[in-house]
Amino acid sequence: MHHSQINSDVRKLIANGTVLPAHPLALTAERQLDKIHQRALTRYYIDAGSGGLAVGVHTTQFAIRDVGLYRPVLELAAETAAHWTQRPLALVAGLAGPTSQAITEARTARDIGYHAGLLSLAAMKSASEDEIIAHCTAVAAEIPLVGFYLQPAVGGVILSSRFWQRFASIDNVIAIKIAPFNRYRTLDVLRGVAAAGALDRVALYTGNDDHILLDLMLPFDLRDKGVTTRTYFKGGLLGHWSVWTASAIQQFERCKAARHKDTVPADLLALDARVTDCNSAFFDVANNFHGCIAGCHEVLRRQGLMEGLWCLDPNEGLSPGQKEEIDRVCREHADLSDDAFVAANLNKWLA
Repeated sequence: MHHSQINSDVRKLIANGTVLPAHPLALTAERQLDKIHQRALTRYYIDAGSGGLAVGVHTTQFAIRDVGLYRPVLELAAETAAHWTQRPLALVAGLAGPTSQAITEARTARDIGYHAGLLSLAAMKSASEDEIIAHCTAVAAEIPLVGFYLQPAVGGVILSSRFWQRFASIDNVIAIKIAPFNRYRTLDVLRGVAAAGALDRVALYTGNDDHILLDLMLPFDLRDKGVTTRTYFKGGLLGHWSVWTASAIQQFERCKAARHKDTVPADLLALDARVTDCNSAFFDVANNFHGCIAGCHEVLRRQGLMEGLWCLDPNEGLSPGQKEEIDRVCREHADLSDDAFVAANLNKWLA
């Protein structure tokens, strides 16, 4: 599947930039798929106004592959979305593992109706750059790719600007989620895409939870041989946006409106720090992100969108002190939540 085959409205949506929440996995106390709450989450993201869904990604728990849930979870999200709305939605499937596994997952996602694959390179830690590029090229032959620069703390591989130039030169790459949580490495990706001459084809999506709003509003000037190229992040694909999504979309629209202007409102710049403070609790920064998935679950549980914090790994849960940190940011940044929106629609989503 080539990106030229994507529905034109969806292709435009991805290219222009949108909000793509990373879809969590709702489980019962027995750690079985909770279809009622899983569907409710999909409906929530759609009604909040997201431009699509990322399913089978880190926030969905990579372990779904080990328990036979990869296809069922992707199918449930796609079917729920198709029955819930007629507007265009970009469906992005997480792809992981060595080349043979990633190709199989790409074919599965494509057959279900997903438009692109977010390619994790965590399994390629010991591979050379040439081997990783060959891996990406093979998977891109099956489905349009969204690159993924994942931070090393949760399994990412450190990659050079030259790598990102070569990756962006793959014709079927349509976007890159940039999530190294590092300004220097973020610039490496931007310089690589610019060097490939691919800024018009490859949309830049932030996954940098430590600077979400700044990424979305600020211009980035890239210099090469005395020539300046100015570029912007177009959208975001974030686990952080799996919670308080209606408010996140409002923030995204404010950031978009601030682009290409001579000045940015000070209050909007300051809001970046408040969102980062919330993320520090949800993503368990104090414990090197150990409780990042459970932290998002806790916020959704409080709203009624999940019944519990259960993860596929029984050892995965909130870290010591994380609940208190979530209490703090929910109290201090209550105006950033979408509790009222969820409360007004929860019964409809759970039906």
